[in-house]
Amino acid sequence: MTETNNLVLSMKNIDKRFTGVHALKGVSFDLYEGEIHSLVGENGAGKSTLMKALTGIYPKDSGEILYKGKLLNPKNPKEVLEMGIGIIHQELNMMDHLTVAQNIFIGRESTKMGGLFLDEKKLNRRASELFTRLNMDIDPLEVLGNLTVGKQQMVEIAKAVSHDLQILILDEPTAALTETEINELFTIMRDLADKGVGMIYISHRMDEINRITDRVTVLRDGEYVGTSNTSDVTKEDIINMMVGRVIYEEPKSNSNVPTGAELVLQVDRLNAGRMVRDISFNLRKGEILGFAGLMGAGRTETARAIFGADKIESGKIKINREPVRILSPMDAVSHGIGYLSEDRKRYGLATGLSVTDNAILASYNMYEHGLFIHAKHVEKVTSEFVDKLKIKTPSLDQLLKNLSGGNQQKVVIAKWLIKNSDILIFDEPTRGIDVGAKSEIYTLMNELVKNGKSIIMISSELQEILRMSDRIVVMCEGRITGELSIEDASQEKIMKFATLRNQE
Repeated sequence: MTETNNLVLSMKNIDKRFTGVHALKGVSFDLYEGEIHSLVGENGAGKSTLMKALTGIYPKDSGEILYKGKLLNPKNPKEVLEMGIGIIHQELNMMDHLTVAQNIFIGRESTKMGGLFLDEKKLNRRASELFTRLNMDIDPLEVLGNLTVGKQQMVEIAKAVSHDLQILILDEPTAALTETEINELFTIMRDLADKGVGMIYISHRMDEINRITDRVTVLRDGEYVGTSNTSDVTKEDIINMMVGRVIYEEPKSNSNVPTGAELVLQVDRLNAGRMVRDISFNLRKGEILGFAGLMGAGRTETARAIFGADKIESGKIKINREPVRILSPMDAVSHGIGYLSEDRKRYGLATGLSVTDNAILASYNMYEHGLFIHAKHVEKVTSEFVDKLKIKTPSLDQLLKNLSGGNQQKVVIAKWLIKNSDILIFDEPTRGIDVGAKSEIYTLMNELVKNGKSIIMISSELQEILRMSDRIVVMCEGRITGELSIEDASQEKIMKFATLRNQE
């Protein structure tokens, strides 16, 4: 981006209210041609709402939008896309059973014989020309479901660009990408910027913001905080603007587990499918045991086997030194194990139900009163944990889908605390939530272990592993390849074990 670039978008004093929530309070935002502009803020700060107002998903209550100097009153996403404004959502929205080319041009297919038949050859040629223009190495004939998440992300971008975009919005585009795929994405983004496409980049990853963006705008609690050139601000500056306070991310230097703390979980030579091979480890009372490794290492599969979600082929599990048989999640819950899945919306929550319903999802039997649920007791305990975990919600009856990601995660934690689980498995506990909510989750985890709970934490973020763990287990290709005390741990040592393939 240069100083001579034209202003392509100007959002002025955008206001939006929902029932019980003032989501946007006079927010303004500008974007220039060829600029990559980061939009950041805690979950619930208003980022997604602002973009939905821009793309016609939500009608704004007041304010104005100028696109290429003309007033824009978006009615729906299709109209906005046709005008040259596209959005890539965090959760990809394509059809796995169709080919890459069919996904890109769905609804705009090439035809022949007077429109009676699809012209697949022309469709594939158009896709191939598009990929060449974007320097993407993807086969138009490949079935989309066969591609990695990273490649599917590229196809989604190609689909958006095929509409001759002037503005591209990317919402957490790197959440499920490898480092190589992130580098490929950034190369494509810079190429698009060179061609004049303005981009709005939403991400919680501070290092990426410094790497790829020209400017950064911060929102907090639905209000505009400020805009800066990315080169002029540090990560700490941005975080302080986001949360209104300084958040420290220093690694832990010493274990907080008392010497001789009792064993609460012992796993011996556990086998469950291809990704869980001869897994053995112990967990002590009051300990946070970090599980590190690259994607596909088998960490989640190990957690699912311990929780009874996947069938165990062989091996032994002891809880409080007593052998147990875990054949289902119900068995695990009865033995005091709670599991916070990495895919909380699919496995941990019922987003169409209320905060209260979700909080007691695992504990209904504790509040049965004959054929009915004791509503007053349920409301009392839910209210207690909403206050204790500082869950931001207008009411206990609020549908969970209307809460931010960080608050949804806290409701999952509340669910297992109400059940009084002593062993908690946290699988990617801060994925997709902002730095402020992360800090609150970290504080909560530390309070839990101080109160005698024990935590297995699976995380792909090495800084998180080093900040929170008392001890670290590292996996690669379904096996444990190393174990480190926090005093001896470093990113380099973890990565060494994470890439250490076993020879059978």
